[in-house]
Amino acid sequence: MVAAPTEPDAPVREGQAPAVTAGRAKRFIVGIAAIAAIGGAMFGYDTGVVSGALPFMEEHFGLTSLGEGVITSALLIGAAFGSLAGGRMSDRLGRRNSLLWSGAVFIVGAIAVALAPSVPFMVVARFVLGLAVGSASVITPLYLSEIAPPHIRGRLVSFNSLMIVSGQLLAYLINAVLAHWEAWRWMLGLAALPAVALFVGLFFLPDTPRWYMSKGRTGEASAVLRRTLPAAEVDDELARIEQARALETSAQRGAWQELRTPWVRRLLLVGIGLSIVQQITGVNAVIYFAPKILLTTGLGTNAAITATIAVGAISVVATAIGMSLIDRVGRRPMLLWGLTGMAVSLALLGASFHLPRSAGVSFLVLGLMVVYMAFMQATLNTGVWLLLAEMFPLKVRGLAMGAAVFVMWLVNFAVALLFPVLLDAAGAAVTFWLFGVACVLSLVFCKRYAPETKGMALEDLEHELRRAAAQT
Repeated sequence: MVAAPTEPDAPVREGQAPAVTAGRAKRFIVGIAAIAAIGGAMFGYDTGVVSGALPFMEEHFGLTSLGEGVITSALLIGAAFGSLAGGRMSDRLGRRNSLLWSGAVFIVGAIAVALAPSVPFMVVARFVLGLAVGSASVITPLYLSEIAPPHIRGRLVSFNSLMIVSGQLLAYLINAVLAHWEAWRWMLGLAALPAVALFVGLFFLPDTPRWYMSKGRTGEASAVLRRTLPAAEVDDELARIEQARALETSAQRGAWQELRTPWVRRLLLVGIGLSIVQQITGVNAVIYFAPKILLTTGLGTNAAITATIAVGAISVVATAIGMSLIDRVGRRPMLLWGLTGMAVSLALLGASFHLPRSAGVSFLVLGLMVVYMAFMQATLNTGVWLLLAEMFPLKVRGLAMGAAVFVMWLVNFAVALLFPVLLDAAGAAVTFWLFGVACVLSLVFCKRYAPETKGMALEDLEHELRRAAAQT
């Protein structure tokens, strides 16, 4: 294990960074996003790669449907605990240092999974890998939301979602190539490469201004802001952050106690609800088990693995479209339109399994999965991750987001564990219709409770959410 670097923890020092031009600020922010969002690529690759490895692992280890669910979901239960620890760790050690730890654990876990000699070893190794995936899933959007200027925060945080689906597409492509040699260990082991890239790249990044200010390190916060904002806006932004920090300090309560405040507790419950919505609507059943679903239509193993590339490709395109719209359309409208489209496509997908097996039905099922994923990735997936990174006050942001993502991973775990069993017991039609019902219920929840956070500075947003919560 590699120790986190000692402080000071970034190539930014007080007085070192003068005011920069808009062009240089943009390049700096893009560079930060590119490195930090490799954490999203790690997340995406390891959630996507198991879909191609499972058919060969099933033969190698003699897995049952329950065994497939256990191996798949071991990573997810690890991710649940990793997300909970990651939020708290990011508040104490900093967003950047916490990502360094996640990258180091990820490298170790990926290598262990690839070399696993038995099912118990594989389950433990995927649990360890999940700790890193879960912590990165919390810290990366948190880091990006806090370092981004308000007018591009939606696009920058959504870039993490783009990297997640890009990692999944990369996994599908590699699966399709390596499937010809049944090289499932290589499929799993290659996950270490993005972790190495993240670990190295993080040494060139600063931490966020808001975390520096929470530790009283005003000079370093100012230095980072001067590389991301016009000079005329730096003092105002520092004052906003300091005002929010002063209000929190005057309360003289810890983060856990702060969660007992009615308006903060309400926000946390909404965040947990959004996390559940993202998972119970079926996205990860498609991501983890797309080849298994296609096999039920009569497609061969290699053909099913190759066809899954279409799911990854549409996810990348749809996420890019969502990124371009999220700061213009807003978070709530994206969620509502997306859930409507998902419900319709799932209803049609369930009905398609009542058709006789044929090559045409296989491609119809694939097409409907692609339509469903387009709605999901462009709207719900992009919107939920962004809202979770924006909606909590500074003092509890890491802890509250960690708690919400903990629940997200627990529900993800339950879906991954039970989906193969439900698919065998109830059939694909009933299974996808159940996901469609979940979309309708989620639409009602989001229409009633999802906040709108478009275009507001995080500190101004905190005041607005506090006021709105007090009125309900």
